[in-house]
Amino acid sequence: MKKVIIISLGGSLIVPNKIQTKYLKEIKKILLKNLKNYKFVIVCGGGSVARNYMSALDHIKDKRKVYFQSMVGIAITRLNARFVQHFFGINQKQGIPHNILSIKKSLKKNSIVFCGGLTYQKKETSDSAAAKIAKSLKCDFINLTNVKGLYDKNPQKYKSAKFIHEISHKEFFKIANKIKYKPGQHFVLDQKASKIIKQNNITTYILGSNTKNLDNLLNHKHFVGTIIKS
Repeated sequence: MKKVIIISLGGSLIVPNKIQTKYLKEIKKILLKNLKNYKFVIVCGGGSVARNYMSALDHIKDKRKVYFQSMVGIAITRLNARFVQHFFGINQKQGIPHNILSIKKSLKKNSIVFCGGLTYQKKETSDSAAAKIAKSLKCDFINLTNVKGLYDKNPQKYKSAKFIHEISHKEFFKIANKIKYKPGQHFVLDQKASKIIKQNNITTYILGSNTKNLDNLLNHKHFVGTIIKS
């Protein structure tokens, strides 16, 4: 029986400024190569495209502003999911799943299932959606982002930032919750996701844009990244 893996594919890797076709070709090659052992659920993020729309909504004076920003963000993640699905040459006839039940049904027929954000919930990003799916399917969770893993401080601002290869759920939860939530936030994993993986003891991996590390992880070889576990 194939093992199911949840992969959160950051929007920053799909379309930071322009669509990263070279990267997506590499990811496609690796996932197809590993279908003999795995099934995958790919949860696509919104990235800078979503953040651009969200920041524009900062200019409106409406008490529902955060809700509007979240809904726009979800829409962009679903657009990205539809695009990546077609880029892989896959056509899910039922469209992009919007809930976990639909994902489970799709997994029975497909080896790779693509989705974006699920139904709206307060203070959640596509990371939370991926963590919820991992909880429901009782499987590992891989988060692909534009940094190679977790650091003790922002490596883009501080040259002295130290890389963290392994951290406990408890310690990671503390770090994630020092950051104030904002729709479209950009951290290796959002606060709600960190709570879900902690409460449900979900082994989680943070990997960067070097696709070799994903292939190595799937094949139980040495990889560069951060492991979050109990």
